[in-house]
Amino acid sequence: MAVPETLAREAPHQLDLDKCVHCGLCLNACPTYRELRLEMDSPRGRIYQMVQVAEGRMPVTPSYIEHIDLCLACRGCETACPSGVPYGRLVEAARAQIEAARPRPALQRLLRGFLFGRVLPSPGWLTALGTLLLFYQRSGLQALVRGSGLTRLLGALGRIEQLAPEAEWPFFFRHLGRTFSAEGERRYRVALLSGCVASVCFARLNEATVRVLCANGCEVVIPAGQTCCGALHVHAGRRQEARRLARCNIDAFLDGGYDAIVTNAAGCGSTLKEYHELLEGDPVYAERARRFSNLVRDVTEFLASIELDRNMGPVPVTATYQDSCHLAHGQRIRSAPRRLLASVPGLEFREMPLSDLCCGSAGIYNVLHPEMAMAILEKKMEAVAATGAELIATANPGCMLQLRVGVRLFGRGQRVAHVVEVLDEAYRSAGAPAAPRACA
Repeated sequence: MAVPETLAREAPHQLDLDKCVHCGLCLNACPTYRELRLEMDSPRGRIYQMVQVAEGRMPVTPSYIEHIDLCLACRGCETACPSGVPYGRLVEAARAQIEAARPRPALQRLLRGFLFGRVLPSPGWLTALGTLLLFYQRSGLQALVRGSGLTRLLGALGRIEQLAPEAEWPFFFRHLGRTFSAEGERRYRVALLSGCVASVCFARLNEATVRVLCANGCEVVIPAGQTCCGALHVHAGRRQEARRLARCNIDAFLDGGYDAIVTNAAGCGSTLKEYHELLEGDPVYAERARRFSNLVRDVTEFLASIELDRNMGPVPVTATYQDSCHLAHGQRIRSAPRRLLASVPGLEFREMPLSDLCCGSAGIYNVLHPEMAMAILEKKMEAVAATGAELIATANPGCMLQLRVGVRLFGRGQRVAHVVEVLDEAYRSAGAPAAPRACA
């Protein structure tokens, strides 16, 4: 039976599907399978269903959608797979196929269109909504709502409220178009992807990233024309919107003469490094996308590859490290963050059991599937507790948000920080400037 054109356009590629030999080595690496022990909620079970749809033996059913949606797309199975199955690419294509095959209810389409099409790509919308969030959090309304127990009565809205990150004023958008000078001799010229939500809720992390790069001889440019990287769009099956964002970022970054395009968000970095796959069929942008992807570096990857400035003061803390899924499995970067933490004077590092198992954040997964996300998070916090660490370091803002919720619900008062924030603390402890010098 032939597959309709609308289903085939973004469907998983048959050659990728055929790589799976159904050996089952992926099962223990899959967070949903570990929780549910259901074959259809394992990587090979989901691939089996994708094959049935691809070959026209099964339509896109509500059951199929449920199993594909429940996947965190953490890509832990890719690390475990001996056959090189590109599972992340497969599940993203399956979700794009679902979007084409099964139109969502009108209200869902409206809300998702607003979020993905209007809010995430727009500094204006993000600033407006971030300002409202800031007022809610600082006016006392948040404390009142949480203290009253109203969040428990609000259902999904209450869960979103519990997971909402802190808005950090002033937002990082004010730095768009600026260039920051290297401390001492300039050795590199890099561009920083400042992110969409990160510019509102992780503005201090972005500023710490600029300071650390400048301390290591980098001139840091924040290109004005940049936009959302499209990672959330790709994960949600909205590939055409992701392609538009990719083209915008390529135009903003590619011709700036940079030694690297740096990001402090592992989920963003994984998508940026795969722009060449996203745009492989674009006759205008395919080659530009390849050149762009080759320039992208996670900030921990970049710093670990250069001669690091060792002029650091002590940070006396016991720390552990949670691997970001899209750094460890998507980008295969594991040692760089650990080497950077080991370079900090006074820091005692303790390895976490199952550190590369997902924490349950996965973009907006913790909002869409809160019960599964919290079950995964609770086990993660048990692993953290086993180390006795006071500080949980990671390399992705989404993981930071999820782990902070974990500390609040299941933790022992641990602090959560990005690896680059720990480095920034060490440099500032040694007397580094509190703010980098802007030269444009």
